[in-house]
Amino acid sequence: MRVTCLGHAGLFIETRGGTILCDPWVKPAFFGSWFVWPDNRGLDWQRFGQADYLYVSHRHRDHFDPWLLENYVRKDITVLLPEYPTDDLENDLRALGFSNILYTRAGEVIERDGLRMLVTPMRAPSDGPIGDSSLSVDDGTACILDQNDAHPLDLDALLNFGSIDAYFTQFSGAIWWPMAYDIPVGEKQHFATLKREAQTKRALFYIEKINAPHVFPHAGPPAFYDEALFPFNAHGLQGDSIFTDQVEFIAELEKVRPDITGHVFVPGTVVDINHGEVTVTQTLFTEAEISHMFANKWEYLDEQRRSRQDELAAEKATWAPVPTDDEMLSQIRQWWEPLMRRAPLLCDGIGAMVKFTIGTLEIVADFPKAEVRRFNDEAVRYWFDIPAQLVATNLRDREIDWSNSIFLSVRFTAGRIGKFNEYLYTFMKCLSEQRIDYVQNWYSEQADDGEDILLDGWRVQRRCPHLRADLATAATITDGVLTCSLHDWKFDLATGRCLTSQGHEIRAQQLG
Repeated sequence: MRVTCLGHAGLFIETRGGTILCDPWVKPAFFGSWFVWPDNRGLDWQRFGQADYLYVSHRHRDHFDPWLLENYVRKDITVLLPEYPTDDLENDLRALGFSNILYTRAGEVIERDGLRMLVTPMRAPSDGPIGDSSLSVDDGTACILDQNDAHPLDLDALLNFGSIDAYFTQFSGAIWWPMAYDIPVGEKQHFATLKREAQTKRALFYIEKINAPHVFPHAGPPAFYDEALFPFNAHGLQGDSIFTDQVEFIAELEKVRPDITGHVFVPGTVVDINHGEVTVTQTLFTEAEISHMFANKWEYLDEQRRSRQDELAAEKATWAPVPTDDEMLSQIRQWWEPLMRRAPLLCDGIGAMVKFTIGTLEIVADFPKAEVRRFNDEAVRYWFDIPAQLVATNLRDREIDWSNSIFLSVRFTAGRIGKFNEYLYTFMKCLSEQRIDYVQNWYSEQADDGEDILLDGWRVQRRCPHLRADLATAATITDGVLTCSLHDWKFDLATGRCLTSQGHEIRAQQLG
C-alpha cells in the first residue's frame, strides 16, 4: 500500500484493490481565512482526481473543497458516503455532479476486489458540521486508519477491523477559542496554552488506544494569510493561539511513547507500507525545504502570505453586498424564529438572550421567547460582533451552518458571561429544519441509562453527560475532578457539576 500526503487531511491511497482520494483541499476556506500549510498547489491534482473512490469525511471546507472536486475529480468516481443523519453532504456532492454513491453503514466492512474498507461515522451535534467520520483500509499488504478530525466514542469497531500499521490522525486545533474572544491578552495566552495541551493530550489518548507502530500527524494546522488574521498562526505572535505543528507534536509523542515512530507528514510525503515495513520519502519538497518550514516558520509563513494575496482578493470579491439593516433583520427573523420554535430543548439549553452586532445592525436572539428583534440595551449573556458582509453572504447562499463558515473564519469577536454553551453553537450550525429536528431529537434521547462504573474510589455513571463517551476508558480522576479525555470536559464529582459548560451534571458517589 502507498499513501501520499495531499496536504492538511488529504490522502491519496494506492492499494491492490484500487485507489482512494480522501479529503482533498486546495482553495482558501472559511471566507478565505484558512490556507493549506505547507503549500500543496504543486501536487498533480489531475492524477489524483482519477482515483477509483472518493472519500469526503465531512462538510467542513478544509475537507470538502467544491472547487477542486468540480475541476479535477472525475464525475463517475465511486463516492464512499458516511452514514449521516442528514443528507447535506450527499446533496452537496450530487450538486457537483457525483451520482455514483456507495452508501456505507456504520460498523459494516465493505469488501471489493480484495480491498476492505470501513467508514465509521460520528453523529452527535458536536461532531463536525453534524457529522464526522474516519476511514479504515486493508488490502492484505497493510492496514491503515485515517481518523482525521473524528473523535470516536467507542473504539471497538476500529480495533476489530485489524491491527493498524500506520495511523493518520488530527493533532492540532481547529477552533476559534480563545483567539476570537474579547478577553485580555494574558487570559488568551493562558487559555491558548491549556487548549494546546488538551489537543495534544487527546491525540495521545487515541495513539495509546490504537497502538500503531507508525503515526502520521495530519489534518492541521491551517495557515492565515489575511493581514488581520496573520497573528493567529502557530502559537500566535503574542502566544495567544492554539496551532501546534507536526514537529512539535512528534516531540511530545517521543516523550511518552518512544516505541512509536512519528513522521513529519507534508504535501508530497509518500509512505510505502508492506507487511509492517514502512518507508517514507519526500517528492514535493526537499528535506532542506521542509526543515526551513518548521525551523523558520514565521519566515515561511510570511513568504506565503505575500504570494497568496491575489487568491484572498478573489475570495473576498465573491462576498455579497450588504442589504439595509431592516432587510437583514427581516431575513434573519424569518429564517431563525421558526427554527427556534421547533427546538425547545436547544432554546432551554441556551436559556438567555444573545446579542449580534452585524455592521451597524444590533439585534437580539431571545431564545427563551424564540424571537429575533432589535437590541434595546437588554442584559445579554453572550454576544458576537460579525462583519456585515459575512452575514450577507450566508443569507444570500442560505448557508445552514454558520459555525462551518463564519465562526471557523475567526473573522468575528465574541464574549460571554459564564461558561461555554454547547447549545448555542449547536443552534448556529443547525439552520435548517432537518438539522434542527435531528438535534432536538438527539438531545431528548440522551437520558442517563443508569449504568455505573467504579473508578478510583468513585461510583460514576458510565456515559459522559456531554456526548456519552465510555468513561470506563476515557476518564481520569484527579483531586475529585473527572476529566473525559475525548473532549477534555471536566466534572466536579462531589457536587456533580460540570466545570466546562452549563448543565451536563454527572452522577457520582465517593466510596468508603
